[in-house]
Amino acid sequence: MDEFDVIIVGAGAAGLMCAARAGKRGRRVLLVDHAKKPGEKIRISGGGRCNFTNIGAGPQNFLSENPHFAKSALARFTPADFIAMVDRHNIAWHEKTLGQLFCDGSAKEIIAMLLAECRAGNVEIRLETAVAALEHSGDRFMLSVEGKRAAARAMVIATGGKSIPKMGATGFAYEVAGRFGIRVVEPRPGLVPFTLEPGLQAELQPLAGIGVPVEVACRTGRFCEAMLFTHRGLSGPAILQVSSYWSPGDAVNVRISPDIALADMLTAAKRENGRQGAASALATWLPKRLAHYFTERAGAAGHLADLSDKALAHLAASIQDWQFKPAGTEGYRTAEVTLGGIDTKALSSRTMEARAVPGLYFIGECVDVTGWLGGYNFQWAWASGVAAGDAL
Repeated sequence: MDEFDVIIVGAGAAGLMCAARAGKRGRRVLLVDHAKKPGEKIRISGGGRCNFTNIGAGPQNFLSENPHFAKSALARFTPADFIAMVDRHNIAWHEKTLGQLFCDGSAKEIIAMLLAECRAGNVEIRLETAVAALEHSGDRFMLSVEGKRAAARAMVIATGGKSIPKMGATGFAYEVAGRFGIRVVEPRPGLVPFTLEPGLQAELQPLAGIGVPVEVACRTGRFCEAMLFTHRGLSGPAILQVSSYWSPGDAVNVRISPDIALADMLTAAKRENGRQGAASALATWLPKRLAHYFTERAGAAGHLADLSDKALAHLAASIQDWQFKPAGTEGYRTAEVTLGGIDTKALSSRTMEARAVPGLYFIGECVDVTGWLGGYNFQWAWASGVAAGDAL
């Protein structure tokens, strides 16, 4: 039987970071993953350039049953700390909108950096290695992997959630939690496009491909970003963001072109050129297809001069006070993250160790801490990985 100080299951962002930190502290670390390559979600993130953190990342950017849980780890390993690591490895990066940081080159540079850190800590990495069995006896954890057995005093579960199953995502972490009697907050897809009821979907389908700036709100979530009409429903950053706050039955409120006072602009356009069609006037500020859709929907498809100021206000409100009820989401297939997960009440916020099972740790996406779109979830992966790695 192979003996280690730490066995980490899951060679994603959190697992690689945790392995590197523990290894560089002199721990004998085994990192296993069933995938062919490490860090696959890192590789595909940010259009292949990896939105590796957000300079404004803080507890306010995360959802959890316990919103205070993430404070400790996030405070002890900040975006500036990760940027320092990136700079140390000479990886060029740039800031895009809303504090999002990306590699100038490829996401593969972040993976290479983490693997270099693991090599510096003499971490043993076994890929294409499925966990056949996990046992716990006394103060030791034992894994059966590919016909071999490995044992350690500490076990770290960093296998993520259920999002993007085509990349091998499973509910392994939740199964481990269940075995040890640790509660799991019901997982569900997060940062995911909405689907629509058949009638509304058919109505909006001609708008597929149109993107517009919006302010979108649901429950306590409110975001000002882009929305995209698709063949299946609604997507774009604003929709992905608010989807994490949505529950079945909730309505979503949308204000299209929130920085434009459409009612005032339409009445001004009426004074200047009353013979102009309402849809034509709207197309000054909205995509043409969208302008025609809303004028038809509001029954305002005439000349501006033929429409009362009240009718124009109604037209503007139909655009800037639009409400719909999603039929659902596209599910884990396209979800960027998994909401819910290992109940934070069962874990130490300082070390990520299970309170009732000494030596068992959960980090990253499998924990009930889910960030906004824009580099926040990677920052949680780095911070929780460091919290556990420094405690092992």
